[in-house]
Amino acid sequence: MFCPKCGSILRPKDKAGKKVLFCSCGFTKKPEEEMASIKETVKSAKKIEVMDKLDSRPKIKTKCDKCGHKVAYYWTQQTRAADEPETRFFKCEKCEYTWREY
Repeated sequence: MFCPKCGSILRPKDKAGKKVLFCSCGFTKKPEEEMASIKETVKSAKKIEVMDKLDSRPKIKTKCDKCGHKVAYYWTQQTRAADEPETRFFKCEKCEYTWREY
């Protein structure tokens, strides 16, 4: 609520046991006048499904040198100077053996 005289925010105050709104300019809003109320409705939240392990790495068909499995995860990383190509890393899906390819 704002003061109609100066436009400042009206502040609550107890006057004779009743709450009234007042302004620093001297304006007072009487309790019998229209009062505003704020209401909020909160909807219940949906259940959130929690996944224990989520692997977002891409897979590629390649042979693991350690166990012979034919699928591995891969990612690239710049391990040398910026003008050199990235290093490709592979991790076996089955035995988790990690190797790299330059």
